[in-house]
Amino acid sequence: MSNWLNDAVVYEIYPQSFYDSNSDGIGDLRGIIEKLDYIQSLGFTAIWLNPINPSSFRDAGYDVTDFYDVAPRYGTLEDYKALCDEVHARGMKIIFDLVAGHTSIDHPWFIQSGRVEENEYTNRYIWTNSTFDLGPGIAGLGERDAKCISNFYWCQPALNYGYAHPDPNNPWELPVDHPDCVAAKEELKKIIGFWMDLGTDAFRVDMAASLIKGDTDNSFMTAFWHEIRAYMEKKDPDSLLISEWGSPDKAISAGFHLDFLLHSGNEAYTSLLRYEKGRNTFFELMKDGHSYFNKDGKGNIHDYLDIFLPDLAVAEGKGYIGHITGNHDIPRLAYRRTPEEIRAAMVFFFTMPGVPFVYYGDEIGMDFIEGLPSKEGGYVRTGSRTPMQWDSSKNHGFSRSDTPYLPTDSRPGAPTVEAQLQDEGSLLHFVKRLIALHRDTPALWAEGGFEILEAGYPFVFTRESGEKKLLIAIDPADHIRQVKLPKLDKVLLSQNAQVSGDMLTLHGVSFFVAEVGG
Repeated sequence: MSNWLNDAVVYEIYPQSFYDSNSDGIGDLRGIIEKLDYIQSLGFTAIWLNPINPSSFRDAGYDVTDFYDVAPRYGTLEDYKALCDEVHARGMKIIFDLVAGHTSIDHPWFIQSGRVEENEYTNRYIWTNSTFDLGPGIAGLGERDAKCISNFYWCQPALNYGYAHPDPNNPWELPVDHPDCVAAKEELKKIIGFWMDLGTDAFRVDMAASLIKGDTDNSFMTAFWHEIRAYMEKKDPDSLLISEWGSPDKAISAGFHLDFLLHSGNEAYTSLLRYEKGRNTFFELMKDGHSYFNKDGKGNIHDYLDIFLPDLAVAEGKGYIGHITGNHDIPRLAYRRTPEEIRAAMVFFFTMPGVPFVYYGDEIGMDFIEGLPSKEGGYVRTGSRTPMQWDSSKNHGFSRSDTPYLPTDSRPGAPTVEAQLQDEGSLLHFVKRLIALHRDTPALWAEGGFEILEAGYPFVFTRESGEKKLLIAIDPADHIRQVKLPKLDKVLLSQNAQVSGDMLTLHGVSFFVAEVGG
């Protein structure tokens, strides 16, 4: 298996909010090209682009109308090819966001599928037998007398890859080997091959577990993705598959090279950052708990470890787990956190066994902006999708337009790249040092050894590779704790930590990273 993910550090870009090169108010591919030197200077090895296909933009690009082109607001296929070339010229990789499970209702396939007359796209989507069926589906989306199954929003009809166990009472539930379901899978391969030919190195698959319906044990999805992976590896052995599954044990067994623990799966990731009811502004389904990364010190790291450790065991030798600082679907890391708290969480994400993913702007502590009206189906997520804050000029340097895609943070002291580049003590410089430490230290790579010494407040563990061993202690709580130390060679990073003899004192919201002597 290709392992360029082993030492990778990935930067996620929401393209419409990153940098506007032509002053139309929307970020674009040429804007990303202009900022590649900045991304490279921080030490990132790959960028992940959220969707750039033509779209109805009812769900910010995740409702595709053409899988073989770039939305005009972002540029052209030539611009994407130029971006790939410029990324590769800097020794970096590019990850394409692939919407595999559905399209927009405005996609030509769907329009044809909704017609009364049978055609090659009649079964490209899942339609019931009657508009007035009592079962699942949305009525009134086509001319035919039927309801259509959606994948997420009503405007995102599910592509028909078949049912794992078709119900004979529902003749519209086709088996996965039905010719029309096979045709949908072959079209997906074509789409992947098209973007690979332009220079794409990996695909992050949206809602990766959703394609085959009724697959209760994931056996059909596993066979499906292994087939896709084999197609990709034959075309380019170094190409990779990354999933939005939220269950690394299932996703990596299904052939993905990496999966994330996410807010939308089990509670593990949420328990780290957004476990408080009322603070989790996106999903009020979470229990009234306490985040581990909270100064009150009432969280429980086992809420995370009890999921993470079994997943890590499944992944060993097969794939990796991605650690995200945030993404386009959840409140930003900085939301209701102090700079010290942000640094402690960053150290966790960069020193745990896995691949760190940084959401654009998290490296400067951009905040979640409350109360914004929904933009392109973002709803409350809109507050995490505001434009990158480059400097103190108009729209914080994102765009010269009078009508930017979204407003930037107008509050006094809002962070900018320009200001933090000039401040050696800034979060940006800290993240740059953290990335350099991660990249220069194989013990911190995804495949480095991992041993937990204490699992509470503080969380203490070691990472090891070859002859180098690191000790990491992280305590997000606002209290004083002591840790007995082995012989140290060199302290690499610390915050609110003091060494006296063989004792480490953590003075609250603290961390300590050091090389352990022989």
